[in-house]
Amino acid sequence: MSRPSGSGEFLADRRYAYAEACLAEGDALGSAEMAEQTLEIAPRYAPAWFLLGRAREARYVSHGDLRDHHAALRAYAAALDLDPDDNQGARLALAQIGDGGVLAAISPAYIRTLFDAYAARFERHLVDDLAYRAPELMVAALDALPEAPAAYESVLDLGCGTGLMGAALGDRARHLTGIDLSPLMLAEAARGKRYARLVEGDLVAGIMAEAEAATDLVTAADVMIYVGALTGLLAGAVRVLRPNGRLAFSVQSHAGDGLVLGADARYAHGDALVRDAVARAGLTLDHFEAATLRRERGLPVPGRIVVARRPA
Repeated sequence: MSRPSGSGEFLADRRYAYAEACLAEGDALGSAEMAEQTLEIAPRYAPAWFLLGRAREARYVSHGDLRDHHAALRAYAAALDLDPDDNQGARLALAQIGDGGVLAAISPAYIRTLFDAYAARFERHLVDDLAYRAPELMVAALDALPEAPAAYESVLDLGCGTGLMGAALGDRARHLTGIDLSPLMLAEAARGKRYARLVEGDLVAGIMAEAEAATDLVTAADVMIYVGALTGLLAGAVRVLRPNGRLAFSVQSHAGDGLVLGADARYAHGDALVRDAVARAGLTLDHFEAATLRRERGLPVPGRIVVARRPA
């Protein structure tokens, strides 16, 4: 998460920085106290309320005092009230501790803030540190399909980020458009010169603004981990795909059938849920395969590589 721009009060910002440092060092009580001092000076500073929530919840986890848990709930709620767009991720924090809806837990503003902060080191961290492989696995699945074309005339890459999917596609995409919420991620993608066009905005709104039945391939690598309900994106894909056009995407998976919001702040989709969403969208499933999408803390993250086709 990026550092907030500031409260406008020098002393409040100093105390906020101390509170951040305390929490990073494992001193949850010290962090909570400094966050409360910040709020005495700047009571409408949403990031300080969010930090107070994190500190109180950390204190609850280590000591089990329900008063800390309730204090965390109040702090997250205050952060969300002051910042309805939810740049900090208070709605996500509430959902993770059982006090909010899972489907709407991850807000577009939170994703934009998160990836703007992540943009400069995104590729290095994802590829080198996490052994991220989703784009390459998706391209391999597309290439293995019967009568796979040598190239796709028009490709739409949802959540394109810095352009890893574009790089994996290479010459297979003759005209490549990328859509992403984060302007700083798009700036990184532009430097790679892989995309003919880059669009900043919400993915569902972005895909619905594209020309109808004019795209041969839609891709979404590591996008569904931030999308609870698949309905909007799949409906948009059906709308823009030509007959026999394909949608390729990855999901993080779990052993059950439904939707899970994990401790890693990502969605995992059960196999039955994904298959049902594809069928309900009117797509034909061409490929559905288990895969390791990346590694975290040395452990493989289970997922699925999915390729579906709009019938002729």
